Amino acid sequence: MSRILVVDPIAEDGIEALKRQQTVDVRLGLSHEELLDILPTYEALVVRSETKVTAEVIAAGQKLQVIGRAGVGVDNIDVEAATARGIVVVNAPSGNTIAVAEHTLGLIIAAARNITQASAALKGGRWSRAEFMGVEIRGRTLGVMGLGRIGTEVARRAVGFEMDVIALDPYIPQEHASRLGVQMVDKDTLLKRSDFLSLHAPATQQTAHAIGADELAQMKPTAWIVNCARGSLIDEAALLEALDKGTIGGAALDVFSVEPANENPLVRHPRVIATPHLAASTQEAQTNVAVELAEQLIAVLEGRSAPYAVNAPMIPPEVAGILAPFISLAQTLGNVSTQLAAGQTKNVELTYTGEIAEHDTSVLRAAVIRGLLESISDEPVNLVNAAVVARKRGLHIGEQKSSTAENFTNLITVKVETDLGTSVVGGTLINGEPHIVRIDDYWVNHVPTGGQVVLIRHVDRPGMIGKVGTILGEADINISSMQVGRARARGPALMLLSVDDPVSSEAAQRIQDVTDLTYVKVVRI
Repeated sequence: MSRILVVDPIAEDGIEALKRQQTVDVRLGLSHEELLDILPTYEALVVRSETKVTAEVIAAGQKLQVIGRAGVGVDNIDVEAATARGIVVVNAPSGNTIAVAEHTLGLIIAAARNITQASAALKGGRWSRAEFMGVEIRGRTLGVMGLGRIGTEVARRAVGFEMDVIALDPYIPQEHASRLGVQMVDKDTLLKRSDFLSLHAPATQQTAHAIGADELAQMKPTAWIVNCARGSLIDEAALLEALDKGTIGGAALDVFSVEPANENPLVRHPRVIATPHLAASTQEAQTNVAVELAEQLIAVLEGRSAPYAVNAPMIPPEVAGILAPFISLAQTLGNVSTQLAAGQTKNVELTYTGEIAEHDTSVLRAAVIRGLLESISDEPVNLVNAAVVARKRGLHIGEQKSSTAENFTNLITVKVETDLGTSVVGGTLINGEPHIVRIDDYWVNHVPTGGQVVLIRHVDRPGMIGKVGTILGEADINISSMQVGRARARGPALMLLSVDDPVSSEAAQRIQDVTDLTYVKVVRI
């Protein structure tokens, strides 16, 4: 039997589930030095958010096979160090789904019926019925931003309340939404129609301040924002200003940009209902999380795959030398495809050509899916659970293979079809280094560095490069490299500009206004 060390509190049901299979020691409140001292004899470590699992801690775990986080976030675990040591990191992302969905609906009802304000008034000695006249949520429009795991459950319950539910999620097919009784809409429609807007997007660079001054200005003056997801999704200063001016009805907030949020002025605002990050805090959720985590740990210790492994699973030795170098490339292709695709996703098609097509490419498929979804999914996406997450979101992933290579020895191509068009990104390895070699119909050669790249579709004619360069120069944006892909001279072309400085929306708009230019996109590649 393996030995499991539990150093943070988890529900007793999870402890009992582990004890039925393995030897478990619960040692709460250990100092850093004490943890380093006893960890070498354990195969598994269980933490919540209190214990920091640093590279030093991981190095001390000489026998560690798996680290389990009772919850979703793994910010307190050095996942890279664990991966380098071959240690699987698992979490429990779905155990609190119902709890968060129910809390969201609770806040919506509390907002509609002035429950918290009326309760406070009565406790303060005022019996005032007319002051707290509410509205029914039946027939009201609920906008759901992010129709993933939790957003789906919120929508399902809101439909049961006979609300008109609309949603924004470019990576959820309309068929999935239709089965829920939900209409997919664009962002402008979501903002303008929603009586209640519930946020269920992950916290990423792309979603930071997804609701800011511009978005608030589009909403009804009676609308309420509900946030049980991540505090960073809302520009809190803009929300406070809108509340003070009365340009929005109110906000029901369970999460904040900085927590504890005792000093946040939103908490004390009369048009705000605030709870201290309680959405997942139910007895059932804590039990579900603990049991779910126990199942993950036991699976890894028994040599089985864990569906919520945060880091990559091992590749069979016989194909590791061939496929392993392509995993990072595949994930990058998926990530770039997400940034380039516009509209509602219908289908994704992966094409492998060359030697890689002769092998089981499931790990590459998972890597592409991870790149496609990790920045927009409200649950962790990794090489183990990528197919499951894609299937739950109703995302169809097709594959084609050909051992006959054309332009490159090996090539992976990702084609994303949406209701607004199709985008294509292709890549290969050159001297062992990932290269983006195709974007839509154009052959290019770009080494991904994670920096900003300005993509410009234009008509190839004299002076075009100079005009764009002048605009960026006037904005004090340095160009580090430039290339142009084209089908023919003076025909349609694609310009790639790698830049050292962030490209402002104003600079992008100035470029967009240049004659004979189709579009401008700023992406990270």
